[in-house]
Amino acid sequence: MLTLSRALPCVALVLAAMLSGCGSVGAGVGIGIPVGPVSVGVGVGSGGVSAGVGAGAGPLGVGVGVNQRGQVVGGAGVGASTGVGGARVGAGVGTSTVLHDPQRPAAAPDIPADAPAPAPDLDQIQWRDSSGRIVPACRVHGGC
Repeated sequence: MLTLSRALPCVALVLAAMLSGCGSVGAGVGIGIPVGPVSVGVGVGSGGVSAGVGAGAGPLGVGVGVNQRGQVVGGAGVGASTGVGGARVGAGVGTSTVLHDPQRPAAAPDIPADAPAPAPDLDQIQWRDSSGRIVPACRVHGGC
């Protein structure tokens, strides 16, 4: 059965994993406060200060956070914890990835080389009859 006291350490581990950044090894420490089925947490680690929200079930945890550079990071981890005095202490491993980075410009959309050209303005089209003679636009539109 999932209890908040069991989910909290996992969420804290996920938040700590998110602090380490994508593709790097790091460590962090954080604290999470249960709010309904999720935990809201704040942490600090090798990537700086981070705040996030996460959930856990058993030894597994997932979460989303925002670090001090404004990057939105998603993470997942697995860990274990034990009671020490009145608190729970745990350790685990996880992975994270940057979902959004405000410092990185958005990539331009890829336009294939064989994409059709946009339709020209109708007033600038040069109409021709079946013999190849130029037909005035007013005649094409019935205004002559």
